Amino acid sequence: MLYLTADFFPIFVPLGVIGFYRYLVFVIKLLAWMVYRPIQPSDEPTYTPKQDVTIVVPTIDAGAEFLEAATSWLACDPKRIVIVTEACMKDTIQAQIQSLNRVVTTIDGQPASALFDLFTVPKASKREQMVQGIQQTDTDILVFADDDAIWPPTMLAYILASFEDASVGGVGTSQTVRSVGKRRTIWEILAGFRLTIRNIEVAASAHIDDGVCCISGRTAAYRTVILKDPGFQHAFTNDYWRKKYLLNSGDDKFLTRWMVSHGWSTHMQVCKGAELQSTFKDNWRFMKQILRWTRNTWRSDFRSLCTERYIWRRHPFVAFTMVDKALNPFTLLSGPISVIVLCLLMKFHLPAWNIVASYIVWLLGTRFIKLLPHFYSRPWDIWALPIYLIFNFYFAFMKLYAALTLHKTDWGTRKQATEDDIHGDCC
Repeated sequence: MLYLTADFFPIFVPLGVIGFYRYLVFVIKLLAWMVYRPIQPSDEPTYTPKQDVTIVVPTIDAGAEFLEAATSWLACDPKRIVIVTEACMKDTIQAQIQSLNRVVTTIDGQPASALFDLFTVPKASKREQMVQGIQQTDTDILVFADDDAIWPPTMLAYILASFEDASVGGVGTSQTVRSVGKRRTIWEILAGFRLTIRNIEVAASAHIDDGVCCISGRTAAYRTVILKDPGFQHAFTNDYWRKKYLLNSGDDKFLTRWMVSHGWSTHMQVCKGAELQSTFKDNWRFMKQILRWTRNTWRSDFRSLCTERYIWRRHPFVAFTMVDKALNPFTLLSGPISVIVLCLLMKFHLPAWNIVASYIVWLLGTRFIKLLPHFYSRPWDIWALPIYLIFNFYFAFMKLYAALTLHKTDWGTRKQATEDDIHGDCC
C-alpha cells in the first residue's frame, strides 16, 4: 500500500486515518461480540411463559408464513396470543387461526385456536393495533411479534431470563433470514448479510454498555406495566416528525427510546436459542423496505442524540455508533471518489487499472472478513460478495437521499397501512 501511495503520500494521510478509524471500530465490535454471552434461562425462573406471557401480533396481510409462525409460538407455551387486525380482515385471519386446529394442538392438548384472541381496529395502523393489543394484555410480560416471525422452542425461556433483572424493561433477540422459496434470492442473501452485521453490532453494544440502538419489532418483549401507562400510549400514537408528519412505522425505535428516556434497561439475547427467522421481500421491493428503515433510523437517532440526549449518559457506546452510522455514507464514498480523482487528474507511477484493481481487491477482502460468521454457516453465498459491495455504495447514496426525505412517512411496502393517513393529509 505504501508503494501505491508513494507519489502523493501526504494526500493519502487523511484517507488512511479514515480507513484506520473505520476498521478500528469494527475490530472493537468484533472483539466485544466474541466475548459476549447471553443470559441463560434460570432453573427457578420468576416468570414462566404459561403464566406470564402474552404475545401480541399486529397484522393486516398475514401470508402463508403465518401458520408456521403461529405453530412456533404455540411451541413456546404462552398464556395467550392476541392478534390485532383491521376490521375488513377479521374473517380471513379467523379462518387462518381455525386452520391451525388441523395441524397442531397446545402443549396442554387443547385446540390451538383456544389460545388465540382476535381483535380489530377500524383501519390499518400498526401503532393503533399495538395499543389495542396492550389494552387486552393481562400478563406481566408482553411480546410483540411480526406475523412471519418463526421462533425456536426456547425463545420465551431466553427472553424471560433477561427479566430476572428487575431494572430490565425491554428485551430483543437475534435474527436470521427465512427464505420465501426453495432458494434464497439475491435480495434475501443481502438481507442475510445485513442481519449478520446487525447481530454482531447488537451483541457488541449489549456487552460494552448494555444498550442497543433499536430492539427490533420483529420480536420484542416488554414489561406490560410500562406499556399500560396512558402517557406512553398517547405519545406512541401521536408521534409526529417536526410536529407535522404522523409516524406509523418506526414503532420499535420509539419503544427503545422510551426505555432509555424513562430509566429502564434493555438487553439483547443473541444466540441460537433466541434467534428468530423472518421473511424479507424476495424482489426489488426489499430496497423499499431498506429506505423506510433508513428514514426511521435518521429520525430516531437524531432524537436520541440531539433532542432527548439520555443516550449520551446511559449508553455512550450506542451514542457513538449512532454518530458513526450518520458519518458512514461520507467515509464510505471518500474511497471511490479518491480513486477516481487519482486515476483521472493525477500523474501516477501505476496504470489506472492497477489502482482500481487493488482497491476492489481490498474492498472485497475487508467485506469478506466482516461477513465471516455468515459464510461459516452459508459458504455458498460467497458468490454474492461483489453484489454486496455494489449494494454498499448504493446504500450510501440511499442514506443521503433518505436524510433529505424524512417527511415521507409511508410504509412503501404496506401502502394499505397508511393510505388513509395519506388521503387525510397527515403524512
